[in-house]
Amino acid sequence: MTCIAGIVEEGKIYMGADSCVTIGNIIAIKRYPKIWQKSNMLFGTSGSCRTTDLLKFSLTIPKHPSDIDDITYITTLLLNDVQKCLIDGIESSTTTNGVAETNNSVALVGYNGNLYEIDPDYSIMTVKDNYMAIGCGKDLALGSLHTSTGNRNPLERLKMALEAAAYFSWGVEPPFDYLTL
Repeated sequence: MTCIAGIVEEGKIYMGADSCVTIGNIIAIKRYPKIWQKSNMLFGTSGSCRTTDLLKFSLTIPKHPSDIDDITYITTLLLNDVQKCLIDGIESSTTTNGVAETNNSVALVGYNGNLYEIDPDYSIMTVKDNYMAIGCGKDLALGSLHTSTGNRNPLERLKMALEAAAYFSWGVEPPFDYLTL
């Protein structure tokens, strides 16, 4: 269980995450952050701790060729390397129509002033607004981010969103971590 939220403002990407990990009905606190910077990207993951470990410690970020746009780069080069990293790490345990899935893990990626959600089947969702959230606290965080638009700085908004998710959702717990890119 998790809540990871991101905001894009004036070309900067802000991301915040809780520290809760659930094992059955037991809540634990993760020893290291669920969000991290790798190369020129911010990452946050919800779902399998193994997905987080593999992406954080094993993924090599591919070079972005100058002749392709960001969404093409994300959906092809980056996601091909993400899928290979997870398959090589024995993360994928199911297939649907021949596509390896990531045990329901979702990732939030900040790149070049944009947020992208990577779903378990490796599809990409781009954000409608300048904010996004993933995890069991997603809806609560999105509500907070929506109502705080234009009222506060991005880090204050992320703190409020994560606090709301922790207050109302079992499976979201402080301490909270924040990164800016």
